[in-house]
Amino acid sequence: MSLLVYLLRSSRWILPVAFVASLISGFGNAGLIALINQALGASNDRLAELGWRFLALGVVVLLTRALSQTLFMYLGQRAKAQLRMQTIEHIGTAAYPHLERQGGSSALTVLTQDLDTIVVFFIGLPTLAMQGAVIAGCLVYLAYLSWTILLLALVTIGLAALGFRLAHTRAMKDLRASRRREDDLVRHFRALFDGAKELKLHRARKQAFIDETLAPNVEAVRVQRTRGYVLYAAAASWGNLILFAFIGVTLFVLARLTHVDAHVMSGYAMVFLYMIMPIEGLLSAIPSLGSAKVAFEHIEKVNADMPRELAPDVAPVRSFQSIELEHVTHQYFRDNESEPFTLGPLDLTFAPGEVVFLIGGNGSGKTTLAKLLVGLYTPESGRILLNGEPIDDAQRDRYRHHFSAVFSDFFLFDSLFGMTVHDIDARAQQLLDDLQLTHKVSVRDGVFSTLGLSQGQRKRVALLVAYLEDRPFYVFDEWAADQDPLFKDVFYRRLLPDLKARGKTVLVISHDDRYFALADRSIKLDDGQIVANAQHESGRAAIAHSVSPLQPKASI
Repeated sequence: MSLLVYLLRSSRWILPVAFVASLISGFGNAGLIALINQALGASNDRLAELGWRFLALGVVVLLTRALSQTLFMYLGQRAKAQLRMQTIEHIGTAAYPHLERQGGSSALTVLTQDLDTIVVFFIGLPTLAMQGAVIAGCLVYLAYLSWTILLLALVTIGLAALGFRLAHTRAMKDLRASRRREDDLVRHFRALFDGAKELKLHRARKQAFIDETLAPNVEAVRVQRTRGYVLYAAAASWGNLILFAFIGVTLFVLARLTHVDAHVMSGYAMVFLYMIMPIEGLLSAIPSLGSAKVAFEHIEKVNADMPRELAPDVAPVRSFQSIELEHVTHQYFRDNESEPFTLGPLDLTFAPGEVVFLIGGNGSGKTTLAKLLVGLYTPESGRILLNGEPIDDAQRDRYRHHFSAVFSDFFLFDSLFGMTVHDIDARAQQLLDDLQLTHKVSVRDGVFSTLGLSQGQRKRVALLVAYLEDRPFYVFDEWAADQDPLFKDVFYRRLLPDLKARGKTVLVISHDDRYFALADRSIKLDDGQIVANAQHESGRAAIAHSVSPLQPKASI
């Protein structure tokens, strides 16, 4: 969809009214020039009439100019909000693998820089419309004065437009190229913060990152942007040169050949001198149109690269009878490998109220299996069944609501979004006390007082959030890896039994071999294949005699 089509669809009646007001203002400006030219040779009796016309037309110009600018400002901010929400909705409804592949850089530039470019375009629209109307009105007045000179004026404008078109094409090419580099720059800028510790600890790495990655991209953007805008400036200068050449030819050549009346010639000179500023304004506003077009194309591309998942409204999920992975496989590329890694085929069954440990070496596919299980990834082959029914695209969103997970790369929101738990502050506060975090953080109106915590403490808060979600299936990906020995013991010997006692299924990805015997069952992965899936009778007995640390009033 083009930018113009989007504007027409989204603005309804506002855009036409704003354009009409701009055109009236522009033609009114041309009318003022015509009145001034008439006043120069008018009698005293005629001057009073022309003065009242001048006053009335001036008021119309002022009011329509203010109206058009107000409407275009309103449209700009509304278009920014609409496009921003469209992008947010695309991100929110996109499949997780698409988000993972695309990363956040492109979407962040859409939500900030590209949308601001659209707003700048709207700010420049009144200028484009009004200055265009001024030029059109002046040409109409020139036709009234002399058709011969008008034809020469049209030829002149055609030459100026041709030169501008050539420069504009090359300028747009540079602007598009610089826009693509901006995405890479945003990603690299984020690395300055995300990798701050590593850069501070390695001066040579920091300098190499700045000199070999950041500096070349910054310089390339500078060169391409500068060249693009210089071409626009050159096009504007070309237009002015042609315009002055036309004035010279008209005054010093055509005037002698056609014997045009002196009053007509002075009118022509005045009109053309007045047209210089509108033409410059029009040409200077056109780059914003080009930048807005590039920005809109980028917004459309980013949104198109994030196709929406089917996400029908779902009722709260309370339980399940069985979850099965039947001949499930998934392929993906691991770091520093040219061939895809294959996980599976996997054949697994999970029942309510069991604690399962998923073990194996690094890179064996444990986290990927967990993401397949919870519905973040879609199997390339095989199927996942819920209560014996296969999960398809229409059911995947509802299926995911069976799970609450704390992955190793978890993200912690500062608010308990979407929670409908009764007396949530009191319950969250009790859990904070059980997790020994009340001296660090509190909850008020569902909002955490701070998230400025250590990684281990943040994982405890993430655990609290998962607890409050009260889903039938819990997944913990190396949760205890950042905990001290005390909380490791609490997690394995008290938290897991508490969840089991409440009928929850728990999948724990772990390297803590001293606790493996506590599981009902352990699944071992090696190079993407299940090499063991064993029941632990000792684990059942150990868990049955464990004690939960959670107070009864904190139970969901």
